[in-house]
Amino acid sequence: MSNNSQHIYGIRAIQEAIESGTDFHKIFLQKGVTSPLFKALEGQIHDRKIPHSYVPAERLQRITTQNHQGAIAEISEVGYADFEETVERILQAKEHPMFLLLDGLTDVRNFGAILRTASCTGVDAVIVPKQGMAPLNKDAIKTSAGAAFTLPVARVDHLKDAVYYLKSSGVQMVSATEKADSHIYEVDFKKASAIIMGSEDIGIHPSLLKLSDCQAKLPMSGTIASLNVSVACGVFLYEAVRQRLD
Repeated sequence: MSNNSQHIYGIRAIQEAIESGTDFHKIFLQKGVTSPLFKALEGQIHDRKIPHSYVPAERLQRITTQNHQGAIAEISEVGYADFEETVERILQAKEHPMFLLLDGLTDVRNFGAILRTASCTGVDAVIVPKQGMAPLNKDAIKTSAGAAFTLPVARVDHLKDAVYYLKSSGVQMVSATEKADSHIYEVDFKKASAIIMGSEDIGIHPSLLKLSDCQAKLPMSGTIASLNVSVACGVFLYEAVRQRLD
């Protein structure tokens, strides 16, 4: 394995990577797998002339113990997008874009799940800090179901700088926090918006809350007062989708 590469696994994730034009070092396919989805992947590999080899299941198990579905790809690390360039391109192309800022998530599977939901709901870019953030590694990519290859993810030194930049560009900042007085359904998501989601343990940093144009929470009627961050993020994003469909 190359020093500057990593593995992704799972048929769907590899198919998404192929469609997005990812540079593959090599794809390892398990001998004897004949499922229709696996055959479809083989067809894509042959059509694109991607280097590949057939190996026994034991070889794949040495690379990962996760459910690889008989396919593991060796790729260059997923690159992060340039923040200012990405934001300016989106603002020029769309009147009411949607951005998502993640303040220090530490669980890679939450990160991947959020990327998948963000892609499904039409988020234009995800913005994360360089420090204190889960890496965009093979587990995050797998959980994202390939969204990591198609959705721009930009890194900044400090999220506060990104907030200032977006606010100066006319983007409203919406912080998702259980400390808010207003509910999510009171927010106007038809505007150009950026939703800030906090870390799993401490939530959004107070300095970011102060910079927000509004803070909103999810209504809770049960005995547990909070949701997993990826689930809460999905609720916020789909409320934005609902409003924009009206």
